[in-house]
Amino acid sequence: MLEIEIDGKPLSVAEGSTVMDAARVVGAYVPHFCYHKKLSIAANCRMCLVEVEKAPKPLPACATPVTNGMKVHTHSEMAVKAQKGVMEFLLINHPLDCPICDQGGECQLQDLAVGYGDSRSRYREEKRVVANKDLGPLVSTDLTRCIQCTRCVRFGQEIAGIMELGMAFRGEHSEIMSFVGRTVDSELSGNMIDLCPVGALTSKPFRFSARTWELSRRRSVSPHDSLGANLVVQVKHDRVMRVLPLENEEVNECWISDKDRFSYEGLNGEQRLTRPMLKQDGKWHEVDWQVALDYAAHALRDIAEKHGPAALGALASPHGTLEELYLLQRLMRGLGSGNVDCRPRQSDFRLDGKLAGAPWLGMTIADLAAADSVLVVGSFLRKDHPLIAQRLRQSVKRGAALNLIHCSADDLLTRVHVRAVVSPADLAGALAQVVVAAAETKGMPIDPNLQPHIAAVRIGEEARRIARSLVDAKSGAVLLGNLAQQHPEASALHLLGQELARLCGARFGVLGEAANSVGGYVAGAVPFGQLAGLNAREMLREPRKGYVLLNIEPELDCYDAGQALAALGAADSVIVLTPFKGRAMEYADCLLPVSPFTETSGTFVNLEGRAQSFNAVVKPLEQTRPGWKVLRVLGSMLGLVGFEFDSSEAVRDAVLRGETPFVASRLGNQAASVPVTVGAPSGGLRRVGEVPIYFADPLVRRAAALQRTRDAQPPQAGLHPDTARQLGIGEGDPVRLRQGGAEAVLPARIDATLAAGCVRVAAGHPATAALGELHGPITVERG
Repeated sequence: MLEIEIDGKPLSVAEGSTVMDAARVVGAYVPHFCYHKKLSIAANCRMCLVEVEKAPKPLPACATPVTNGMKVHTHSEMAVKAQKGVMEFLLINHPLDCPICDQGGECQLQDLAVGYGDSRSRYREEKRVVANKDLGPLVSTDLTRCIQCTRCVRFGQEIAGIMELGMAFRGEHSEIMSFVGRTVDSELSGNMIDLCPVGALTSKPFRFSARTWELSRRRSVSPHDSLGANLVVQVKHDRVMRVLPLENEEVNECWISDKDRFSYEGLNGEQRLTRPMLKQDGKWHEVDWQVALDYAAHALRDIAEKHGPAALGALASPHGTLEELYLLQRLMRGLGSGNVDCRPRQSDFRLDGKLAGAPWLGMTIADLAAADSVLVVGSFLRKDHPLIAQRLRQSVKRGAALNLIHCSADDLLTRVHVRAVVSPADLAGALAQVVVAAAETKGMPIDPNLQPHIAAVRIGEEARRIARSLVDAKSGAVLLGNLAQQHPEASALHLLGQELARLCGARFGVLGEAANSVGGYVAGAVPFGQLAGLNAREMLREPRKGYVLLNIEPELDCYDAGQALAALGAADSVIVLTPFKGRAMEYADCLLPVSPFTETSGTFVNLEGRAQSFNAVVKPLEQTRPGWKVLRVLGSMLGLVGFEFDSSEAVRDAVLRGETPFVASRLGNQAASVPVTVGAPSGGLRRVGEVPIYFADPLVRRAAALQRTRDAQPPQAGLHPDTARQLGIGEGDPVRLRQGGAEAVLPARIDATLAAGCVRVAAGHPATAALGELHGPITVERG
């Protein structure tokens, strides 16, 4: 620790700290623009000049290291004169357009100009003008306002992992620009808007729609991926206008993904369902809530009485709130049916009832960031979990080893220690190789239940290097991604990952797919435990007479979309609780408009088991109602016990029973052994059914700006060059895909990062909705 005095206040700071760090500790404000606590030091704005005793001139507080006995004055005559001089230079070329600037009212330059600027300029020459650049559909530019702080450049290099913006030219002619002909396409690009201290980079969807002082600010939680990023939702006249990050160092730090930031556009789109609707004689009619609820209650009761409770099934989205999922399963079990599931994209359910608790990360997010060796199995990590990928990117910079076993070699924008790229059919075999290699390295026996199935695998060099990395780690982690959980051999992958973690002394965890992937288990919205029933795949493979759908679009959200459509089309009654119109109007007979996350209170349990509750930020749109209220009333109308709740908080407390913020007792990745097969892969092509980042849930699918990004381009059929050559297919050729008795025609894309013997075809998109299993066999031929 070093002793320092700032503005007459003595304090001790750690060696290596800067004057800016020390000033923050003591509470002394030093004006700045280029400095940001999460970015490297640039020291190019010079606004933070301070006086240091015995130094001949002012020094930048952000780049000056503390020395023992240093005395600093942040507001002395010398410091203030230097700061005012810098401000005058910054304002020389800055346009006087605050009244029309979106940053007005929340602009650092505007604020500091009041304290350090003059009332009039001494500059009489013509100001420079910088041409704006097209950075894509999310970020708008007014580069004449830029003060060259380079925060956006450093963010891309250091946080997002890709340099999409840079500084060109010198001095007064310096400009921020993208590479020639390129836009900003990072899944974290919106954070540049927050970082910009002036109005040079602003939100294109929000542009000119409201002023900051007109907006009310309310806290919320992201309903998308399983991290549960904390949000500030800004509202005007009961309409969501903008979404910003709420800093929470333990969860999302000060960042959010573009999916979290811009998905609000879908809240007020044309596809919002605002009134209850019933289908009569093949035509849809808007009705009162009482009529719709009476119809739904009678339909469910009639099916249960006529065909038995097992003829009913309920499918829910893991993006729903804890309260909605809990009341849905209470409704179904109250009717006598255990057929309820919130895992529509899962295909292997052999571990149901054999897990110690809800599958989860297996550690805190902070523990994961501190791991020195990580193996991720079956994950499009950057797109599935943008902020987890960002955390791991920082860990790699600190020396951690990131290892991957996956079906493609997508660029993670970081250094990868070892990467094994295999077909989905070979995924379990590749992980088995690592398990055997780790056992040999450690000289430990393999679990007797697994030993007969994997003892004969041939260990490749990649597997040995991955095993060595985990064995040598002081803090290792083995993680299963979305593809691994959706895989037809998910149980084998889980048991192999569990065994590998045991052999290496590492943590074992699951990267949940959605905001309530953990919460769904906690709420009991799974078909085991009290009154067991059919899982999601069985409910569609063995069609039920009646279905209740909650916040889900089965044709886009199920493992086998074609099978889902066939089952729903054959049902006697399909009751859909949804915020949106969509293809449900083809197969449903009752649509009940429920509120999205901004119009209801609720709880999400993130991948580390942290329960985060939030309140509605706006009133429900027209006749929309919170989903938990609709289910509560429906349960009461059916005469079921356990629906006497007056608030969502009461429902939450009934589920969590005081276990907040962490539901530790409900979590558990340890699984009892089940029969697994890790043998030679079957022949033929296999589909790699990725779920693109902006097609993962109903809300992002309706966000206009996100649908114009590069990540939302129409699906293509990705083929390895060797596979394409064998099939006689070239880049851009139309190819006919056949799967599950259906077909689709897509353009071919030659992709050398893909494993041979498989076809990468996106799910969650209308163009591929008719196809079958996400990771099943597929037939490809020239179109």
